[in-house]
Amino acid sequence: MAHARHPSRGTGFAGAHSPGTAPEPRRGGHDGAMAGLEGTGQPRGAGRAITARWTPAVEDEHGLRALETFGSPADREVRLPSIPGAAATARRLVQVVALRQWKVGPKVTEDAVLLASELVGNAVRHTGARAFGLHMRRRPGRIRVEVRDPSRGLPCLMPVRETDLSGRGLFLVDKLSDRWGADLAPRGKTTWFEIRVLDR
Repeated sequence: MAHARHPSRGTGFAGAHSPGTAPEPRRGGHDGAMAGLEGTGQPRGAGRAITARWTPAVEDEHGLRALETFGSPADREVRLPSIPGAAATARRLVQVVALRQWKVGPKVTEDAVLLASELVGNAVRHTGARAFGLHMRRRPGRIRVEVRDPSRGLPCLMPVRETDLSGRGLFLVDKLSDRWGADLAPRGKTTWFEIRVLDR
């Protein structure tokens, strides 16, 4: 297993370690990005058109449809095809589970949806996999989202400038999550992040 540590703590990219030794939360400034997570968010220049057509009811309907098709990633790992539309499907699954099933607040849900999209985008674009796994776990005080793929290539946190238009995937994961990492397996890896939530 390997874990990506926050660069601000001067640890770079750590080697093998036991689970649960992820860095302490950091929501301040950061100076890294993920090679290979470029462009997995909304396309630049298309935001106004997308926003104009988006409504919570429509998005909720899409999420429920994805849940019926693939099953709930909170119940088990769901297998999604590695196609360009996979990130949208993952976003909808994460959103409907977080909001409807777990009753997580909108800000945490928004962050989880965005970061899941980034990890899925990387799995689709850079692992050569035909499919990948998406799994969500609710633990005391936090939620965890995992993306499993057959590649053993680890994510790389690299410097990024404010003017850079790409390479910001892990930059976002590092900024918005409380912990994140990549655990190697005999065949592939699982990249994950965790976000703190208030238990009700």
